[in-house]
Amino acid sequence: MTGSMDGKKLVIIGGSSGIGRQLAADAVDAGATVVLAGRNPRASATASSATVDLGNEESIARLAQDVGQIDYLVSVAADHANGPVAALDRAAVTRAFDAKVIGPIMLAKHFGPRIREGGAILLFSGVAAWRPAPGRAVMATTNGAVSFLAEALAVELAPIRVNALSPGIVDSGAWDGMGENKNDFFAGIAAANPARRVGSTADIAATALLALTNPFMTGTTLHADGGGRLA
Repeated sequence: MTGSMDGKKLVIIGGSSGIGRQLAADAVDAGATVVLAGRNPRASATASSATVDLGNEESIARLAQDVGQIDYLVSVAADHANGPVAALDRAAVTRAFDAKVIGPIMLAKHFGPRIREGGAILLFSGVAAWRPAPGRAVMATTNGAVSFLAEALAVELAPIRVNALSPGIVDSGAWDGMGENKNDFFAGIAAANPARRVGSTADIAATALLALTNPFMTGTTLHADGGGRLA
């Protein structure tokens, strides 16, 4: 980090587990006050919780009013609509765009006026945008849109800084449903990418804190993917 989190107020959308929860813990350790918000929020020992639905603008407006002035806003929310294009459900696709694109635009609308001088917004993209695969058309498109959205918001909301973070394959708990196959999957990923390992939640949280606190970084997508987009 190039700046201090001490005394800052951070809102994390979709941060009830995995990367979001790691970021919350690290931000609190660095001196920040953290609010974890989501459809089913879970407070931690050090962070409070609030309810928000990125598919509902009234819900976003209400959260912004309840939280008041903040320094930093992060959205790690996602709602995947994976599968072959021929089998995609329109409602699922809409929810995916609500979580990654439309919702964050509404977050910028309602939180932008409440972000203090020197503050920043961080949106989460993902390596699928740079390495599309069959069955991942919606994931690739929404993650790619996040990167362009960060650039557009950085210009419109200036001097509020807006960046995107694109993680690669991370052992965040999201892959635990693979059971015994998870280790083989991770081994394959590690063998293929230049870093020769999968990511940790600590890797991504550290990158997020850098994006939030670097006062000269805006309109940028940071790739914390072990070089996975190059493999």
